[in-house]
Amino acid sequence: MEGGGRPSAAQAVLLAASTAITALLYSVYRQKARVARGLEGARKVRLDGDLRAVLLEAPGRCVPYAVIEGVVQSVKDTLSSQFVENCKGVVQRLTLQEHKMVWNRTTHLWNDYEKIIHQRTNTTPFDLVPAQDSAGVTVRVMKPLDAAELSLETVYEKFHPSVQSFTDVIGHYISGERPKGIQETEQMLKVGTALTGVGELVLDNATIKLQPPKQGMPYYLSSLDFESLLQKQESSLRFWKILTVVFGFATCAVLFFLLRKQYRHHRERQHLRQMQEEFRQAQERLMNAEGGEILKNACVVCLSSTKSCVFLECGHVCSCHECYQALPEPKKCPICRQGITRMVPLYNS
Repeated sequence: MEGGGRPSAAQAVLLAASTAITALLYSVYRQKARVARGLEGARKVRLDGDLRAVLLEAPGRCVPYAVIEGVVQSVKDTLSSQFVENCKGVVQRLTLQEHKMVWNRTTHLWNDYEKIIHQRTNTTPFDLVPAQDSAGVTVRVMKPLDAAELSLETVYEKFHPSVQSFTDVIGHYISGERPKGIQETEQMLKVGTALTGVGELVLDNATIKLQPPKQGMPYYLSSLDFESLLQKQESSLRFWKILTVVFGFATCAVLFFLLRKQYRHHRERQHLRQMQEEFRQAQERLMNAEGGEILKNACVVCLSSTKSCVFLECGHVCSCHECYQALPEPKKCPICRQGITRMVPLYNS
């Protein structure tokens, strides 16, 4: 603590940083809790012949947040894999990712570095249909790339290592960048994939559509079933809750430490003022009493014996030897409360 009981700059920065991190974590936790509660409250609808009737009875022919499970089926054309034969899908993502080693001048180590140098995503309209095609009901999936969790399967992956000459190796060491190669990946949402959709379900003329909700809730297109998807969100919620609680306790501990220090400093100052006032009153009584001139050298503790000790390093002469011995450890000067490192006897001749 600095003079006056104020916290030091480092302590103030620590408290501010801990408070800011706790507030940030709590904000993320509240957002995750809102998502989990919204997912729990989502209306589960079945992809069967009664779906159209359910939407006709709903206000505005719309279920704002619904859960529906079905199988992916293309509307017209399908997308074919560029690398795998007879692999058809409705969403295709091609990615080229550069892998290299970068020299860190601070740690003096080579670190892995990855960078996407090219990515292209192709889509074609698709529907969700019942797993057992009995009712002939379909749900058109709108804006699949806006989904928070779009489950794409990796159907092709190949790493092309860099071919380097000796001159290239020397140049890479000088520049601090050493290429490792290019990774080529193809991901697809294949036809026939079982999908769980969570979003706004609306009846638009004769077409039933699943689209991103308007209330700000996340839009899901996941290969997980609904219970697994809900458990995944609850697990994420618990993780952020634990982080928030841990940093909250840390913030409270720092605040308690600073308040305790300030309280102790206040108590010491109050005790010092009380002792000074008692000393002043005792001096006034001694000066007014008969023989007070002789008692000017009385010990400030017992007010009976003569001062016989010099306290170092403060230099105060205020106590007799018996009262010095009775001072509690660590011994402090009764006048200024500074620690006594050494006592020198005072002899009057």
